[in-house]
Amino acid sequence: MVRLTGTRSPGQSEKMRILGLTGSIGMGKSTAAAMLRTLGLPVHDADATVHKLLGKGGKAVAAVAKAFPGVVKDNAVDRKALGAKVFGNKAELKKLEAILHPLVRRAERDFLTQCRQERHEVVVLDIPLLYETQGEKRCDGVVVVTAPQFLQTQRVMKRPGMTKARFAQILQSQMPDAEKRRRADWVVDTGLGRRPTLAALAKVVRALKSDRFARSK
Repeated sequence: MVRLTGTRSPGQSEKMRILGLTGSIGMGKSTAAAMLRTLGLPVHDADATVHKLLGKGGKAVAAVAKAFPGVVKDNAVDRKALGAKVFGNKAELKKLEAILHPLVRRAERDFLTQCRQERHEVVVLDIPLLYETQGEKRCDGVVVVTAPQFLQTQRVMKRPGMTKARFAQILQSQMPDAEKRRRADWVVDTGLGRRPTLAALAKVVRALKSDRFARSK
């Protein structure tokens, strides 16, 4: 399923267009990002950036070590230890976000600058909590990936260390799927299989490149 809203009037200035990609846990966002790469679009992965920031020698390691004593080992953040401190604790989570979000945004800006220099027509910002952090304001359009609830649950519960309680907590921290779909410029159902998903994403890219597109939200 793909939903498109909005038109772009003739004569509107040309520019590099930014496609936001998001979706709740287990909805197929990583697969969609890989497909968009196969369509030739550069993708900035916010999650991958966070992993790099927290990895050995990462730019966030020193600040995290200061804010959360005991979570850094061998100059890298022990993500399990960090998770134990922040998961389910809003105050501690906000402390972590205050460290990570500015660094992720800086990496995102560097990515966009490079893409403009390389004259890309469309680029992708893969942001798990896009609507929760008002990331849609930085995008020309947003595609939300979705899937039936039973399929979402199957996918998530296959992840190492996942429990029903943890899954429930993650869902509570995210905007409901229905609200994301309501806000989206496009909705792509990944539960239909890889080929229909790729075709739907290709249609989104064509629409975003079209002279008739303009965001209406």
